[in-house]
Formats: sequence, structure tokens, C-alpha cells
Amino acid sequence: MKAGAFFAGLAVIATTLLSIDAVPANAQDKKPYTIYLSNNFVGNDWRQQMLRSADIAVKKPPLAGRVDLKVEVVETTVQAQINSLNNIIRNKPDAIIIDAGSGEALNPTIQKACDAGILIIAFDQIVSAPCAYTMESDWGRAPRVEAEWLVKKLGGKGKILVDRGLAGAPISAQLQGGFEEVIKKYPGIEVVGYFNGDYALGPEQAGVASLLAAHPQVDAIFVQGYGAGAIKALQDAGRPIVPITGSPFNLTTTTCAQTQGAQCILAPNPAYLSAEALKLAVEILDGKKPAEKKILLRNAFLTTDPIASELFPDAAMQKIEVGKNAFPDMAPGLFLPVSPDWVEITPAEAAGAK
Repeated sequence: MKAGAFFAGLAVIATTLLSIDAVPANAQDKKPYTIYLSNNFVGNDWRQQMLRSADIAVKKPPLAGRVDLKVEVVETTVQAQINSLNNIIRNKPDAIIIDAGSGEALNPTIQKACDAGILIIAFDQIVSAPCAYTMESDWGRAPRVEAEWLVKKLGGKGKILVDRGLAGAPISAQLQGGFEEVIKKYPGIEVVGYFNGDYALGPEQAGVASLLAAHPQVDAIFVQGYGAGAIKALQDAGRPIVPITGSPFNLTTTTCAQTQGAQCILAPNPAYLSAEALKLAVEILDGKKPAEKKILLRNAFLTTDPIASELFPDAAMQKIEVGKNAFPDMAPGLFLPVSPDWVEITPAEAAGAK
């Protein structure tokens, strides 16, 4: 999922450092803040893990006892989320964290909440309302680092396939655009085919398989979704395994770790964004505000072949290893990494294992 619809180094690096306003001495003595999580659908593994991550985080230090978390999940329509938010506003919580169904349509309702003194933090799928704080993965950086990595793996020349993601999704266009901005600087690299992976295994595998049938030479594949579907298409076609990009689902990290010759780089968009948003909400309510309202998370890329980025020298690379960030005995839809560095969320907890 890189869009959310839909990927060592777990530290959160914001675009600006948090201000050093002192936290009130009696912060721990206050009653728990009432915080709602507004989510517009649970139709994929990432969203389900996101909800679990929030629930787990508020039960462990440092958030234990600080948050009375209430979760509102609505059907996949913008109006349903607006109606739900209006009901939440009437309950006058301290804060609402929102995985939004629209970047624009929720703005009037969000402004209404802000006017009522309610803190708003939009995460993952964010909003443009000026009064809201936003928290998301750095989608400007991710495709450029992936493109740079592929260029280095190919030695600056080769024929590649490009995933357009989900038709009409702004994040898909952003990812494709960032990737191609880097690629076009290398005349030896030729894009020979496009497909729409739709952030799902079936369309990804089918799209790659169709293009492989038409192109006898494919040297790399830029995938916005899983990446594991592209590898399966290569295997089914009896073709060499080529470098691929993708998202760090457990299926993909495990496939990359266990497939001979696999070369992968996977862009992070951790499902624990919900936990990060809750932590930020508590800090703001305690009086410790960020210097700016837009916060970007820059987690480590997971890769079979760590290569230093020249475009972004601070971009962290974490090697894919079984038992560390690839778990063959766990759910394929588990999204990695599973835990920020300030609280322990185990892989089993994130996967919802009993």
C-alpha cells in the first residue's frame, strides 16, 4: 500500500524538530485524554494492522493511562466519515486522529472541530485543512531513492517496467513522477511497458505477466505495491529474477529473502502511523508542540542490497533478513516494520495473532 488505500532505522525524523516547550509537571497526573481515531475503511491488511497498532500503543508506556481511545470505522464513503466526525465533535473529545477518505472534502468538518477547540491530526491519507496537523511518510523521497537504487543495480542501462499504481490516485501519480524524474536522467534506461498494479497482488502479477509476454528483455521492475507479485510473474514465465521495488509486506520481505537471486528495495509506510499520531496528540495536549504542522516520517528502506543514496545521504537502509524483518511463519499481509522505537509492538501483536 503505498497509498494508502496502500512501505535499526525505525527512528522518526520530522521535517522540523519538536519545540522544547516544557511538558507540564503534572502531565502524568491528569485524567486520560479522550482521543478518537476516525478511519474510513478496513479493506486491506495495512488498515487492520493500523487499528491494532493504535490499540496496542495506548496500553503500553509511555501512553498507558494517558489515552482513552475510541475508534470510529465507517463505510468507504466521504459522507459517512463526515457524518461520523460530526457526531464525534458533539462529544467534545480532546483530539481526533484521522485516516481521511478525502484530502479536501473533510476540510469544513475539520475546521468545525478546530473551532470547537479539538486537536486534529490527519495521518497516512492526510487533509489540507490549515488548522490540522498532518503526519505521513515522505512520498517525495521514496520513489527517488528507489529509482537511484535501480539505476545503480543496472549500471545505468537496461529495459524496465513501471507500475502506475491505482488509476486516479494522487499518491500513485506522485510515486510514478518521482521515479521517472530520476530515471529520465539516464538515457541508457528505457521504460518498455506500463501496468496498473492497483496495490494488489493479482493485478500486479497479471500486469507484469502480460508485459513479459510482449518483451523478451526486462531488466528491472518498478512496483508501487507488493513486489512479490512481480517476482511470481517472473518465476512463472521462466524469466531471470530482476531487481524490483515494492512495499515491505511480510510476503514480500520473505519472498525477497528466500528467492535465489532476488534483489529488492521496499519503501516504508508503517502501519504504526496511528500510534505515532496518538503520541503526537498527547505531546501537543501536554503543551509540547511541533514547530510546524506538517510532519514527515522517514523510516529505513528494507532491501536485500543496502546501497548508500547520493540524492538523500541520510536515507537509512536495513538489510532484509529472516527473523528480523521477514517472518515465514507469520501472516503474509503483515506490514513491516511493526513498531516505532518508543514502544514495543511485537510482530505477533501487529498481526493480531492470539
